[in-house]
Amino acid sequence: MINKYLGIIENASKHGPAIDGMLEAVHWFMLALFIGWTAFFIYTLLRFRRSKSPKADYVGVTSHNSTYAEILVGIIEAILLICFAFPLWGKQVNEFPQEKDATVVRIIAEQFAWNIRYPGADAEFGKQDINLVSSENPLGCDPNDAKGKDDIAVLNEMHVPLGKPVIIFLSSKDVIHSFCVRQMRMTQDAIPGMVIPLWFEPIKTGKFEIACAQLCGMGHYKMRGLLIVDSPADYDKWLKAQAPAGSGGGGYD
Repeated sequence: MINKYLGIIENASKHGPAIDGMLEAVHWFMLALFIGWTAFFIYTLLRFRRSKSPKADYVGVTSHNSTYAEILVGIIEAILLICFAFPLWGKQVNEFPQEKDATVVRIIAEQFAWNIRYPGADAEFGKQDINLVSSENPLGCDPNDAKGKDDIAVLNEMHVPLGKPVIIFLSSKDVIHSFCVRQMRMTQDAIPGMVIPLWFEPIKTGKFEIACAQLCGMGHYKMRGLLIVDSPADYDKWLKAQAPAGSGGGGYD
């Protein structure tokens, strides 16, 4: 594939090949445009050079070839959108996995860290309220909700099991951030006041960088996290080793 020549990083998600295929088609189209317009530019320089046309032609070009070329470009762009981009986006939205069949994680971005929370043994998150957010309770967890007593909170390190869909509920408590894991072909803005769902399914174990793809302040450069894809056994072992966050929303390593 052409992707290895484009410097595209190795894919580690189930939906990645479809995205890479669309990128490849777009780049082939861009290459064809580059060759075509460069050839036209060179032809124009030679055809209308001063020695060839010493006197200006005030009538100009009378053919409609340029119009036809523009229409063809528009048709190809429409094909890329309708046949590639729209179906890919629709599939990700319409085939959203059920929470009972997925690993569900809540992530709240802040300057300059990723607050990550997992449900405990009861598989239910505790209640959260923006009015409860503080330095000791960065996720705004309700201390009176018993369902949140066994939740697990970590900072900047997200573990998920291999071969199982992962659903992320993403938000921000200060400015706009952008959750980006390139190997998972996943980028989504984290917007204050909104909880945005996204999902992916990892197909390779390993450690992958979580980057903030949106300039979010003076410390933007250090807003980095780690996505670790474990085998199911290793993930269960890691999960059991985590201490419950309790009611305060802390519990970070």
